[in-house]
Amino acid sequence: MKKPVLKIDKPHFVVKVYEDVLEVDLKEGAKKELEDVVEAHPVLRESLGVIFQTIVPLDVALYEIESAEVDDNGQLKIVIPLRRDIVIPLEIDESRELAKKLNELIPSAIVKARTLIF
Repeated sequence: MKKPVLKIDKPHFVVKVYEDVLEVDLKEGAKKELEDVVEAHPVLRESLGVIFQTIVPLDVALYEIESAEVDDNGQLKIVIPLRRDIVIPLEIDESRELAKKLNELIPSAIVKARTLIF
């Protein structure tokens, strides 16, 4: 199993960054169960992903991310074209660290994705 490049463990969720994907996983409750079902079935994730994304966070391939930026309140905003942006409520230092790591990894993930397409 791959090890995350960066992991931020919060009381209600865990953020994990791998070289090719960002995962935001809930720890418990009904939303966690719904998240598990959606992520376990790729057809559901692809067809209903935009709808479920408003309820539960889903994994996002780094090549799909346009940018990661920290807002004035210190929250991390992940900009994803054609999907709803993700806002992750973190401490300002965590947001900055995560944004920096994502912005380092996104360009190489885009190159790898383009290489696989062609």
